[in-house]
Amino acid sequence: MSLLSEYMKKEQLLKQLSEELQQLEQDQRLTSELEFKEKLETLMKEYDKTPAAVIELLDPQPASRTASSSQASTGGRRKRKLKIYKNPNTGEVVETRGGNQKTLKAWKDQHGNETVESWLVRVED
Repeated sequence: MSLLSEYMKKEQLLKQLSEELQQLEQDQRLTSELEFKEKLETLMKEYDKTPAAVIELLDPQPASRTASSSQASTGGRRKRKLKIYKNPNTGEVVETRGGNQKTLKAWKDQHGNETVESWLVRVED
């Protein structure tokens, strides 16, 4: 692309953006929000408060922050539930948090998935 065509394209884009900006400036909602922002900033300066302090004051324990912080502390993934199976034929007990346990897989191969799942004694957190 030549330098001249790039310049003309940018000039056209600038003209389009300035038209959109003029439309926004005439919007009553924008003027109302700008006025609110100015008043809020003035009030924050008057009481020497930061935006974070105002947010903390208005919403001390927001649901979004508590959920994300608890997930981050556990590595981003919740812990699987402990499943306890008991083989009624042998009396052997298997505790597992996943389906990839060696003995459990052997039972499923031998007796079938539905049968082994019926041997589930309890589920713990």
